[in-house]
Amino acid sequence: MQSTFDERNWLAWLVKVRILILTVLLGIELAVAQFTPTPLPLRLFISTILLWYSISLFYVLLLSFWQEHRVQAALQVVTDLILVSLVVHETGGWDSSLNFLYPLVIIVASILLPHVWARLVAALSFILYGTVIELNYYGLVPSYCSTHPELKALQAIIFVNLFAFLAVAYLSGLLSNKLRQARVELRDASGALENLQVLHENIIQSISSGLITTGLDGRITLVNTAAHKLLERTPEELVGMPVHQLFLDPLPNVESPQPHGEVRFDSPNSFRKTVRVRVAVLSVPERGTLGYVYALDDLTEIRRLEREVRMQDRLAAVGRLAAAIAHEIRNPLTSIAGSVSMLSGIPEMNEEHRHLLEIVTRESQRLNSIITDFLAYSRTKQYRFDKVDLVNLVEDTLTLLEHRMTAEKTGISIERRFAVRQAWAIADGDKIKQVFWNFCENAVRAMKSGGTLTVSLESLGDDWQIGFADTGAGMSPQQTEKIFEPFQSNFEGGTGLGLAIVYQIVQAHEGKVWARSKQGQGTTFVLRLRRLDAERAVSTSEAARANIDVDAGMFAEKAAAAAGGRLHG
Repeated sequence: MQSTFDERNWLAWLVKVRILILTVLLGIELAVAQFTPTPLPLRLFISTILLWYSISLFYVLLLSFWQEHRVQAALQVVTDLILVSLVVHETGGWDSSLNFLYPLVIIVASILLPHVWARLVAALSFILYGTVIELNYYGLVPSYCSTHPELKALQAIIFVNLFAFLAVAYLSGLLSNKLRQARVELRDASGALENLQVLHENIIQSISSGLITTGLDGRITLVNTAAHKLLERTPEELVGMPVHQLFLDPLPNVESPQPHGEVRFDSPNSFRKTVRVRVAVLSVPERGTLGYVYALDDLTEIRRLEREVRMQDRLAAVGRLAAAIAHEIRNPLTSIAGSVSMLSGIPEMNEEHRHLLEIVTRESQRLNSIITDFLAYSRTKQYRFDKVDLVNLVEDTLTLLEHRMTAEKTGISIERRFAVRQAWAIADGDKIKQVFWNFCENAVRAMKSGGTLTVSLESLGDDWQIGFADTGAGMSPQQTEKIFEPFQSNFEGGTGLGLAIVYQIVQAHEGKVWARSKQGQGTTFVLRLRRLDAERAVSTSEAARANIDVDAGMFAEKAAAAAGGRLHG
């Protein structure tokens, strides 16, 4: 493949050089004929040059569709020899100064054709040159010579040219062999360099950590596959961009004692992420420092799991506290409520006193509602796991919500984006409906002036992912981080226990739940539950390893046990 490419280039180069030489020769001969008397047949000479031009253009066209480059080279060499002989004859035979064209053709043959062809072309040049001189000497063709040498002088001219042709053939053959050898060595070296470059590039692209290199000005020069996936941008968007514009926090400095740190950035297609960045100097021997290398590791999931662990510890502590004090508070609260009820029946009380008693009664009921939620949160829940269709559960919840919003004229519309018609899972349908309803309630409260609630359901790996996205005011990062903790309600009149109970239910189903939000851009609650077919595949694999049968009933018992007090991350 490479040799064919080289021969084609050489042939194209030969055509260009030939046209250049013909143009120069034509100009020189016309100038000589114009200013000095000469027997040159001008019309015949110009016709020969034009014929040579035409043949050269034909070879250019032939090169574009005929791939036999070796045959084309031999054909061009033979054609050039014939036309050189014709030009030498027209310019005076032994008096011609254009016999130097023969060595040029020999050199071209030694470059384009195998080594033996240089000697063959030299011999053919000698034969053609001798034939031209002999025909002119004996008058067999019209002669354009200005002198008539003796036979011995003629023989000397012929043999001197023979020696010159053979010497040129020998030397050009040596040079062409050296050229071919150097070309092969260069090709091998470039191939090894390309393989090394490909290897290094594959290593860089295969690294699981993101890798970014920059120049001394901080502009990105290289991004590997992991980095542009992590940053969710194409290499074309990243290359040339100042690296500090990607992140919300200052990048670590190579001059600091610890050249690493954690920074945040907002991805264009997702929400805020956290990455660990390590920076090093990019230096090359004998050239010094050329830039910097940044290694990126995604810590978003790790930090989310850490927050979950901290939240589980807090939830466990709050649960124990709630179980201990709820009953102690409820008993005196019942006495207070009963006493207030009896006081309200006294006829001597005026309106102001009755208004105060109504406030006490209302606040007692609110406090009783909080305690009821506390008990629901801390009490061991009973789950009834069965095969359920999550699409039907979502539809039931949204149908109830639509009727309520129509009656209340809230101005909220619901948009469904279900990627599947059925989504089977092992779950407690009533508890999952409670989760869906709580998400919808929070969305409605967040959109006081109307908006759109977008509910999506899709398959993601082995899980079903359900999303509830509103167009409300959104939350700050601090609120989003603590949204599932007790008493973190952002709405007036809320107890702050609804989402904490949701978190308990999801943990009992061994699922995942989180919130994404940006202030002014709404909030999205995301729930993930294991697909039924994925759960069966896991159960079958475990049964094969343990040689036992695992079915949905055992999964229900495991989930019920988890609901009884074990919280899984």
